[in-house]
Amino acid sequence: MRDLRSVEDVLRMLDGWFAADAAKWDQFYADREKPIPFFVAKPDESLASWLSTGVLPKGRALDLGCGHGRNAIALAQAGFDVDAVDLSSSAIEWGKARAAEASVDVRFHQADIFTVALPHDRYDLVYDSGCLHHLPPHRRVSYRDLIDRVLEPGGHFGLVCFAAGAMGSERTDEELYRAGSLEGGLAYDQDSLRWIFSDYTEVELRPMAEQPDDAATFGKDFLLTALFRR
Repeated sequence: MRDLRSVEDVLRMLDGWFAADAAKWDQFYADREKPIPFFVAKPDESLASWLSTGVLPKGRALDLGCGHGRNAIALAQAGFDVDAVDLSSSAIEWGKARAAEASVDVRFHQADIFTVALPHDRYDLVYDSGCLHHLPPHRRVSYRDLIDRVLEPGGHFGLVCFAAGAMGSERTDEELYRAGSLEGGLAYDQDSLRWIFSDYTEVELRPMAEQPDDAATFGKDFLLTALFRR
């Protein structure tokens, strides 16, 4: 009996070559006291800047790979109607608890971003802080299809990912498949992001600004941040 009959069958077979799964991320988020930079309860400095300057009109927002909800909560506090998706049940439980503490409404979904059942067909903002760089190369195709399907024409797509030369694997896609590992996450440079999202209009693309520990926002200079408009 042959296993492959569709493109999706091929993609799921390739998924099996890499170790990223729900159990791994549940373990990652299980200990909330770990000294991990991303565990802070504050939004990305880039997102906060776009919100404060009015670059992002209020509307529906979708947070992909939301983790414990720090950016989803900031969006809800800014007046957005927010759906937030993460594979990890531990992350989603933490996010729900934090949203309740902040007295904001966020619809959290524990699901794969590619198969999640969302309440809306389109969103004015799709935001991703740390999801894309944990996807294997073949899932960039699925990722672009997802963004194109759910982002409103004229809507914005915001991204934070590992920066080449600072953090993340810089192996070629072929080398990653030969190794069978994402090596902790993939690094992207500005040119590669411009190429992947070449049919969108670039609003801003820069290294994330490093933020001190006592700042109201999160920022690490080993990350890139980008905003595109469809």
